[in-house]
Order: sequence, then structure tokens, then C-alpha cells
Amino acid sequence: MRFDTLEQLAQQCDSEGVSISRMMLAEQCAESGRTPEQEFNQMAEYYQIMKTAVSEGLRKDHPSRSGLTGRDARQVHAYLQSGSALLGEPAAMAMAYALAVSEVNASMGRIVATPTAGSCGIIPGAFVSAQNRFGWTDEQMTFGLFCAGAIGYVIANHSFVSGAEGGCQAEVGSAIAMTAGALVELRGGTPSQAVHAVGLALKNTLGLICDPVGGLVEIPCIVRNGFGAVNALAAADMALAGVRSAIPSDEVVQTMRDVGSAMPEKFRETAQGGLAATPTGRAIKEALYRKSTAKDKDNDKDRELPYE
Repeated sequence: MRFDTLEQLAQQCDSEGVSISRMMLAEQCAESGRTPEQEFNQMAEYYQIMKTAVSEGLRKDHPSRSGLTGRDARQVHAYLQSGSALLGEPAAMAMAYALAVSEVNASMGRIVATPTAGSCGIIPGAFVSAQNRFGWTDEQMTFGLFCAGAIGYVIANHSFVSGAEGGCQAEVGSAIAMTAGALVELRGGTPSQAVHAVGLALKNTLGLICDPVGGLVEIPCIVRNGFGAVNALAAADMALAGVRSAIPSDEVVQTMRDVGSAMPEKFRETAQGGLAATPTGRAIKEALYRKSTAKDKDNDKDRELPYE
């Protein structure tokens, strides 16, 4: 790659007069040996999967196998249609779409991990809702994914994108940053503004723990995806308005790594701390265990042969 940091990425784009997405496409081709058409078509397929997950999540309820989640996206979408949303339609739509994709994931549906399955709703939620609003083409959105990918590449190489390593700040935080930077580019912002959006997004998720109730990527993960899509819109708007990250974005990425490394293990996807350790969280876990044990016993009975 011709860039290792976000600052290098912005500077390289400025010096060559190209967008982040175009540079990332070229770098991906150089790394893979494939043609631009092949790389672009592959990314375009990913975007179609994202759009399908949004529509599937809104078309019907998607209860998870645990039964804990799967009905919030349609509720939020219906509330939005009533015209009562305090957020306003654009942000509320992004929130509903993000919830929809996350619920599809929890019900074992097909999604794209961006950058992880636990944060899979944020990019699609913000992207698809913004596409509907501004009339962007699928081609534009695909380039947007290349921009998000460049940002994710830097974050992954200098910090974490895994909740088990760095807490939810690494999953949801990274996804918000990737989305915010890409939205800036899609709205005509400069590479520098896109990079500032990354810093603005990340520093407002620092310290977010990963505390999945019952060890499942459902509570509070799905709701965090909804909030994440809204946060990405806010960070992009700030950057487009000219707000700069006072702490350089690369330093924010490094800080996320430092915070994640110092985070106690119980707050890193072990389901031993945070919301997972509350009385209700423990009760949910115990109920899931009893349900699983009963199901296993039933399966064992089905496998038993009758005495001859």
C-alpha cells in the first residue's frame, strides 16, 4: 500500500488528485493482481448483499434463534412512517436500516461483516438510507465501500476491529468511523475532511465495552448498530461543515488501541462484565442455558433406539 496511516492516505490522495476510494481500488488491484473491473464487481456484489439484508430485515420480523431479538427494526420503521421521529426522517431511517441488517445477522441470515458481523448494520444502514435520499447510484455506493475499506485497513493495522481484542469500540467504533469517512467522500468532501470524520467518530466511542448478554451477538449489539449509523451521520456532517478533529485521527486510532489493551478481560466479549453481568443479564443467560439443555435432552431421546 502507498499509505500506512490516515494522514498519509489524505496526503497521497491530495498529491495525486484522486479520491480515497479510487486510490484504494488501485491499491487493491496491485495487491491482488486482479483487474479494476474484477475488484469493483466483487465489491458491487457485497453492496447488493447489504441492500438485500436491509430489505429482508424490514420485510418481516427476523427473530433470532435465541428468541431474544428480531422485531425492533420494523417497529422503528413503522414509528418513522408516523412522522413522529425526534431524529427526523434521514437519521431515523439509517437507524431502522441498521437494526434490520443486524437482526438478519442474528437470525443467521446473509450479511457482509463490515468490519465484523457484530457491527454489520452500520455501513448498510447509513449507506442505503443515504442512497435513497440523495439518489446515488449503486456504482457510487460501491466506490463508497472502497473508501470505507481504506479507513478500515488503517484502523485494523494500527489498532483493533475485534471486540475480543479491544472491546466494542473496536467493532462498532471502527464501523462508525469507516462509514463517516465514506459518507464525507460521497457528499463531495475532501480526503482530509474524510479523515477528520474518522477521528471525530472514533473519539466518541473510546472505551465502549463489549458485553454481549448470554455471549450472543444480540444484546446490546443490535441496538448499538442502530445508534452507530446515526453517529456516523453526525460525524460526517461535522467534518463536512469544517469541524476538525483536534487530536489527529491517527492518534485517536492509537488511543483506541491503548484503551483496548488496558481494558479488563471481562469487558472484551467474555460476557462476564457490563450488561452481561447485571441481574437481568445473568437471568437471560441462565434461561438460555436451561433451554439449550432441554433441547439437547430432547434430541438425545430422539436418537435412542427402542429395546428389542
